[in-house]
Amino acid sequence: MRVTATILLLFILSIAAHAQLPSGNVFIGYSYARADLSFADHASLRGWDASLEGKLFPMVGMVAEMSSHYNYSSIPLCTIPGVCPAVAVNSVLRTYAAGPQVSLPFGKFSPFAHALFGAAHIKEGGDGFAVADTSFAAILGGGLDYHLFYRIKWRVQADEVQTRFFDSTQNNLRVSTGVVVHF
Repeated sequence: MRVTATILLLFILSIAAHAQLPSGNVFIGYSYARADLSFADHASLRGWDASLEGKLFPMVGMVAEMSSHYNYSSIPLCTIPGVCPAVAVNSVLRTYAAGPQVSLPFGKFSPFAHALFGAAHIKEGGDGFAVADTSFAAILGGGLDYHLFYRIKWRVQADEVQTRFFDSTQNNLRVSTGVVVHF
């Protein structure tokens, strides 16, 4: 009798504990950014994007995200083709942001929109030089989650990432895709 009561109590407590867990999701995926860099008007950067969302209400959550994008370029030192030497330039662009996200599930599709605010850091360097800057970042965008099976979805999203590196404003495009795991 005592063992049965203990098992029943543990079962009831485990149900209550499970009910207290917040719902949300984790996203990680490939990301492409078209960004303004100090050495070029626009550059293509590739990397990753990851986020964690905790639901406050069924359609509203708070998101924390971070991303990192990389570029390796060879920049000529002058405009005479074949005569000028080139300099290798490595660039890294990172963002760290948080904010609200609204989603509206319709069957297998869940479109969403978010407004995230935080910081961005850029570091560029090459043969004997390096520059770096950190600035405020505003990330406005959204996307679509497609339900694959059980708690797994596939995400496609696009964002405008606004930064203020080196005392000027940049409006960069970021497109990401990857796996979303719901909990």
